[in-house]
Amino acid sequence: MSTSDSHGSAAGTGPRPRLTVIGTGYLGATHAVCMAELGFEVLGVDVDDSKIERLSAGDIPFYEPDLADLLRSNLDSGRLRFTSSFEEIADFGDVHFVCVGTPQRADGLGADLSHLNAAIERLAPLLRRPCLVVGKSTVPAGTAAGIARTLARLAPANHPVAEVVDAGAAVPADAAGTGPATPLDADIVRVLGGVQLAWNPEFLREGFAVADTLHPDRLVFGVASPAAEGALRAAFAPVIAQGVPVIVTDYPTAELVKTAANSFLATKISFINAMAEVCEAVDADVLTLSEALSHDVRIGGNFLRPGVGFGGGCLPKDIRAFQARADELGVGVALRFLREIDEINNRRRDRVVELVAAALDGTLAERRLLVLGAAFKPNSDDVRDSPALAVADLLARTGAEVIVVDPVATHNARRSLPGVAYSESVDGVAADVDAVVLLTEWRQFAELDPVWLGALVRRKVVVDARHALDGDRWRQAGWVYLAPGRPTGVIPSTLPQQRPFEAVAADTGAGEVTGAELAPQHAEVEAPVGGSS
Repeated sequence: MSTSDSHGSAAGTGPRPRLTVIGTGYLGATHAVCMAELGFEVLGVDVDDSKIERLSAGDIPFYEPDLADLLRSNLDSGRLRFTSSFEEIADFGDVHFVCVGTPQRADGLGADLSHLNAAIERLAPLLRRPCLVVGKSTVPAGTAAGIARTLARLAPANHPVAEVVDAGAAVPADAAGTGPATPLDADIVRVLGGVQLAWNPEFLREGFAVADTLHPDRLVFGVASPAAEGALRAAFAPVIAQGVPVIVTDYPTAELVKTAANSFLATKISFINAMAEVCEAVDADVLTLSEALSHDVRIGGNFLRPGVGFGGGCLPKDIRAFQARADELGVGVALRFLREIDEINNRRRDRVVELVAAALDGTLAERRLLVLGAAFKPNSDDVRDSPALAVADLLARTGAEVIVVDPVATHNARRSLPGVAYSESVDGVAADVDAVVLLTEWRQFAELDPVWLGALVRRKVVVDARHALDGDRWRQAGWVYLAPGRPTGVIPSTLPQQRPFEAVAADTGAGEVTGAELAPQHAEVEAPVGGSS
């Protein structure tokens, strides 16, 4: 293993390869735009023509801060283009980054590699000169070795003589690596001697993906030869020149780095949420506990903030795929703890529903609830496995009227959970609300004025599932403030006098709300609440 920061053109002085990016979803589009921003010529490809049209027009099909401006500026510079032609990228590229999705299988916990395999099988037969294929998708350990065998079998550049025999005709000039030269051919790519594979896992954080690509905290190169390492270093020369550590290793270790990292982060999140369960049982404060733990340099404070759990398109499916792969390898017992991590994560969603019900006299049916957040995290429109939407769904299933507010994710949320109402702002939807439930810690939600909001709602009840609000400020404004893992001593034994519950046009049979006793630890929700996975 090497962590050297200098190697040939790594200082940014050598020739630059031409890059392609296969798959223009969240990872691929971000990588293509940022590599162009670093000065490379980049050509992105996708089988979805609508994505290509939108990207070519300067329109990002998802929300990521700062990315749209970089897309447009690099399209204008001519360094960045998009196409639906695999033949074009095969002719163009020296280094091909594969960034297709590997979602959870529909029939189990494992990763669905069908998109990855399809991309490789379509690209490989078109590779007629030496080049490097770089996998960035998150995959089970052992995947890269199989892809390397596919490239060796299908890429013409790896067996030009066999192509002559099979075709019964002369080999095209570029099939033997002697075709039109790119700027990098003479220095690095030709040294590859054919088509080689490398694995370079991504570590992007949604909402910070631009910075994470342009200024990563480390680069991991899984390679099988010094030539492949050299070509990959050339493709990251401007990044390596910043002093970013480079870890050079084999394929399976590179694959494991990503899944191990996500498993560790998920474990840390679920650990502090498990502590929140214990804190509730003994009337302790999980925020103070987390702060005390964070001062231990062996633990640190990152990912140690309690809440409603993790979600999104990475951590949930990655830890499940890791378990499935461990089972296939006969070492499933080693990762058995990840099942409990997943279960803890899902339990937090149920707990939020219980807190809301406890604040509303044990019943949610026909209550009007304002849910703040649909995206799984702020600064993102990603609702995949979103805890916020999962809780909104659970609340709606109890018979509550649910209104979900999110500044950017409502379009995706409507498709994922169509049975609730949506708004992009609190204005106009807070009237006569029985409880506010904060589930995504957008800054505009954390900065809400409790006095202003209190004048609109029917009952001043807020459940801060993300610990994003100033609880003292909200209580001083007359609100009942609840948060998972916080001491119940701060919750009044009797609800403050609130505006009475008024029946809507249809007779619901609801009577006036009085100051009923709260029992937050043992409240029963009127309708059964199930877990979500």
